[in-house]
Amino acid sequence: MLNRRSLLFGATAVLLTRPTVAAALDPQFERQGVRYTDYPGGTIVVDPRNFFLYYVTANSTAIRYGVGVGQEGLGFTGTAIVGRKAEWPRWRPSANMIKRNPDRFAGLAKGIRGGPGNPLGARALYLYRDGKDTRYRIHGTNEPDSIGQAASNGCIRMTNEQVIDLYGRVKVGAPVVVLPA
Repeated sequence: MLNRRSLLFGATAVLLTRPTVAAALDPQFERQGVRYTDYPGGTIVVDPRNFFLYYVTANSTAIRYGVGVGQEGLGFTGTAIVGRKAEWPRWRPSANMIKRNPDRFAGLAKGIRGGPGNPLGARALYLYRDGKDTRYRIHGTNEPDSIGQAASNGCIRMTNEQVIDLYGRVKVGAPVVVLPA
């Protein structure tokens, strides 16, 4: 029997579980195929100056994605490999993040489980150098409006939809080149 109380609870549940509408992504940052001849197939190339990530495919082409990058002085540059991949990864702020912004990050020192509210988003590619985790990631974000900006604490952000696409294409061991900003 439908009563006023169950109607109110049902309506509240619908409102609370409704997906949020994200701001439209600038068309230049949408996933697209482009001509790209600088690196061999299977390589990820990040151009932080222009906010693009290229996944190089065969035949001198690449899939280009829009990204958000690290704030000045916080970004990774150089070469690495994808050392591991994770779906809906757990996240914990680094000690440096807590030191730089204790009001925002100190309460999160134990970390956050994976899920839609997690800053690493839907997928993460962990960058390794010389067999060690660099602590930098290519990952999704719950802040899609940061794509096209130098706004992160150093990692490379993608929309969740686009990082899911990249994650499906990339293998552990894939080379990564992050160009200077």
